[in-house]
Amino acid sequence: MSDKLTLSISGMTCNHCKMRVEKALKTLEGVENVKVDVAAGRAEVEYDAAKLSGDELKTVVTEAGYDVQ
Repeated sequence: MSDKLTLSISGMTCNHCKMRVEKALKTLEGVENVKVDVAAGRAEVEYDAAKLSGDELKTVVTEAGYDVQ
C-alpha cells in the first residue's frame, strides 16, 4: 500500500515547470504516481514510505529549483 503526500510548491509558472517537477520526483525509487497542478502550486505524490521519506521528496523538488513548503 502506498502513502500519499501533497507538496506545496512555489515557483512553478508553466508546463515546463510541471514536467521538471514530475521528472525529478519520478527519478526516486519508490515513487509510484505524481500529479502536479501548476495553477494550485502543488504536487500529489503516491510513494512507498518503506523506500523513501517525505523529506527526500521535498529535497529533490528543491534541487530541481523550486521552493517546497
